Amino acid sequence: MLDKSLAWVNKNLLTLLFGVTLLRLVFLALNGLDLLGDESYYWDWSRQPDWCYYSKPPMVAWLIGMSTWLLGDYAFTVRLPTVILGAFFLWTFHATTKAFYGQRAAALALLMVLATPINMLANFLMTIDPPLYCFWMMTLYYLQKAMFDDCSRAWLWAGIASGAALLSKQVAIALPLLLLVFLIIEPSHRRFLKREFFWYFLPILLVAVPLFLWNQQHDWVMFGHSKGHFEHKETVSFAKHLLEALEFLLYQGLLVSPVIFSLVLIVSVKATFQFRNLTAEQRFLWLMGPLLLLLILLLSMMQKVQGNWSMPFYFSGLILLISYWKVGAWQRTLKVGLLTGYLMVVLTYFLPLVIQLLNLQNTIFDPTQRFKNWEQVAINIQEQRLKALPDLNDSFVVALGHRYLASQLGFYLPDHPSVFRFETSGQVVSQYEVWEGPLKFMGKNAFVISERPEQVPAELKSAFESFRFVTKVINPNQANSYYFVYLAENLQEWPKSALSGKLEH
Repeated sequence: MLDKSLAWVNKNLLTLLFGVTLLRLVFLALNGLDLLGDESYYWDWSRQPDWCYYSKPPMVAWLIGMSTWLLGDYAFTVRLPTVILGAFFLWTFHATTKAFYGQRAAALALLMVLATPINMLANFLMTIDPPLYCFWMMTLYYLQKAMFDDCSRAWLWAGIASGAALLSKQVAIALPLLLLVFLIIEPSHRRFLKREFFWYFLPILLVAVPLFLWNQQHDWVMFGHSKGHFEHKETVSFAKHLLEALEFLLYQGLLVSPVIFSLVLIVSVKATFQFRNLTAEQRFLWLMGPLLLLLILLLSMMQKVQGNWSMPFYFSGLILLISYWKVGAWQRTLKVGLLTGYLMVVLTYFLPLVIQLLNLQNTIFDPTQRFKNWEQVAINIQEQRLKALPDLNDSFVVALGHRYLASQLGFYLPDHPSVFRFETSGQVVSQYEVWEGPLKFMGKNAFVISERPEQVPAELKSAFESFRFVTKVINPNQANSYYFVYLAENLQEWPKSALSGKLEH
């Protein structure tokens, strides 16, 4: 059965990729789920193109901005780049495996990566991960051609792909560092250190310069945010560390599927102890993923680690797994892994329908709850805005509370108003505090949306000529909870505390 499937994939590769892409486009159009908070947050970034932002490089905002500029501001168009990037990822993943281990191995690798739920989610949620995955894989593809096929032009293309990965997420800085380690420890490839590595590194350097300059002009805010992930803010017990590590492992099993995750982990550990006996290709693959995966697993035992941090490290891990399968290892286990993975992927696609059929909406068993009700909240608030101020031209919105409130209002209010966030602590905790505030709206009116009535600070009220309560709007995401709507007229000045905050890690 598996042999027939692999033969079919090799014969109908383009048909398979087209079919998968079409399926994802249909799901994108029909899923009915609102944008996740991070998606609307990055959409708001896209309205002000820049070289960098508070927590991440600019690629996600650039891609969203390009898509919405061409096709309009809709949930579908915000997420559309994920499907396009995903198609390139699958083709590159297959081509890379084929170059290393042949056509049959490439077909199996493609079936394996399609059997991971994260591959489905990465082609639905428009976060920083889809571009990172795509450009990370493109880097591996061109490095294979450069080092093992002696294609000199591929060095520059690999550098461009790595530069694009760095513009997607900071972790991509590991790519040139790990490549440098490989070239140093691998005698047969050390010759590439003389010239080729510098051709590879040049595009990375060119994109790194504006990132550094932007951060130098903004108090190194992105680096401070990244550093905050690794700072211990409070003493945590051993039991707490153990629980967080187990949660991380569970998350890996859910995103990669239990059997495939276990096999990649086993291969990663095995290759570590057999490193001297590995081929040059296997050493390269181990350095470019499994090594980092093992380090992340160790880190998870010392502090809380986000489940998606390790995802790009599985790509070369899967190809390394294929190298063991090709010589006879885990033949039956991989079949079980494929079956388990595809069952999880199918369940993920049908999850919104299953939740509805079982009447689990808005319960603790509903993982789609974070995707719901934002459009309805915006509709309800829009009705109150029009009642209080029929002419909304030149008005803006101020959100008090989480950054998601600000970004979701900006996206789902029909007029897509300029939305600002007032941080009562005076700290820089999001991109909204990096921006200058509503200085161009002097003399204009604003609607202030608060999650609690006592949340409105006196300094914000005094910034306007008049400030009055309008109404409260039910919050469908929380029982017995409301959003409080205020009309603030004639902005006199924006509080200085909101313009001179300090970075909060």
